[in-house]
Amino acid sequence: MDNTESQSRELSESPSDSNFTISRRGRNCLPRGTEVSSSEKCGLWLSPTAADINGAEAPETGLSIFTVNSTYTTSKMATDYKFEGWMGLDSTAAEGNMVWQEFTPKKWEETDIDIKISHCGVCGSDLHTLRSGWRASDYPCCVGHEIVGTAVRVGSQVSDIKLGDRVGVGAQSESCLGRQGDCEECAMGLEQYCSKKVIGTYNSNFYNGDKSYGGYALYNRVPGHFAIKIPDAITSADAAPMLCGGVTLYSPLKHNNCGPGKRVGIIGVGGLGHFGVLFAKAMGADKVVAISRKLNKKEDSLNMGADQYIATDDEPEWATANSRSLDLIVSTVSSTKMPMVEYLGLLKTGGTFVQVGLPEDGGLFAPVRNLMRRIKLESSLVGSPNEIREMFQLVAEKGIRPWIEEIPMKDANKTIVDMEDGKARYRYVLVNDQ
Repeated sequence: MDNTESQSRELSESPSDSNFTISRRGRNCLPRGTEVSSSEKCGLWLSPTAADINGAEAPETGLSIFTVNSTYTTSKMATDYKFEGWMGLDSTAAEGNMVWQEFTPKKWEETDIDIKISHCGVCGSDLHTLRSGWRASDYPCCVGHEIVGTAVRVGSQVSDIKLGDRVGVGAQSESCLGRQGDCEECAMGLEQYCSKKVIGTYNSNFYNGDKSYGGYALYNRVPGHFAIKIPDAITSADAAPMLCGGVTLYSPLKHNNCGPGKRVGIIGVGGLGHFGVLFAKAMGADKVVAISRKLNKKEDSLNMGADQYIATDDEPEWATANSRSLDLIVSTVSSTKMPMVEYLGLLKTGGTFVQVGLPEDGGLFAPVRNLMRRIKLESSLVGSPNEIREMFQLVAEKGIRPWIEEIPMKDANKTIVDMEDGKARYRYVLVNDQ
């Protein structure tokens, strides 16, 4: 190194993040104050083993090669933003009483990413959670698990996402991934059925003990394994409701080989059910039957691709007229008052009934005598990260468009009330204007 050259090196770290700034005065060097986010970006070699900072002149560029104390890490973005969102403080939040306030995300780990949220779908699960319908919720809670936005901070151990990527997060944000011993489900890519613990994107606790908060917010922090890149062919508004509502229908349809040769029924034409109609048609089912209580959704269902529509309240002979006509039924209804005997009667011998709706008021009852034709009963829970990727590929290839309405995030309270009143046609998506 030329000892006559006037030089200085400065490395500083903000207590709130793991970034650092390097400045050096001299020829062929980085401008003073240049922020360096990773070794790849600036051509520096970073070693976490040295106890001090040393420098040696790089022969061609004039840059310095530093070894950095192990207290410094290579996180790829500063956290100069706040985590704020719509918080439910008690069960009355479901009545449109959420409060906008700041919250503390999970402690940063190098397997995490931070997302600046642009869109978040409104799911029925949000209402169940806000009112403690399934179980007592851990207030305050920020709901929303159909999150789309831009990666603004990426941990050094995240390999498949980079700064600026458009990504989405669904209903699950962590599983054991084999960290607590063998887990057959995680090893098979079925993280949503993890044998140790499934972590929800909100109203849950991560493996480090910190609380999870959802997407009715400005930012979200999540383990990178559960963040999915969104194909360019899919808009952010369209992608959001697919991250829970969409994959909740895609997964059982795929698992039961929906496609040519199958006649498929979808019970409930709502936020979930309309995805069932869209996907079953796109997968090539021979016949898609939409089933609802009233005739008022018939035209919409046919426009979505249904070949037939059954209105159980308005067609007295619907059960006998359609007996043993379907190979597969997926039910999205969250009620114990479903006419299960009649629904099971729609299945051919050897047919399959899949329940994805989760009632608040107890379990579903299926009389044994109605199952004695090799009828199979199944349940299904959301979808794995790989299933979300597969779903997005199908959506991009087939040009599938969900039926959505975009609403400003500031109107979230009114939106959840309208959702409860059944006004959605068929999925609401909240949009941040910040």
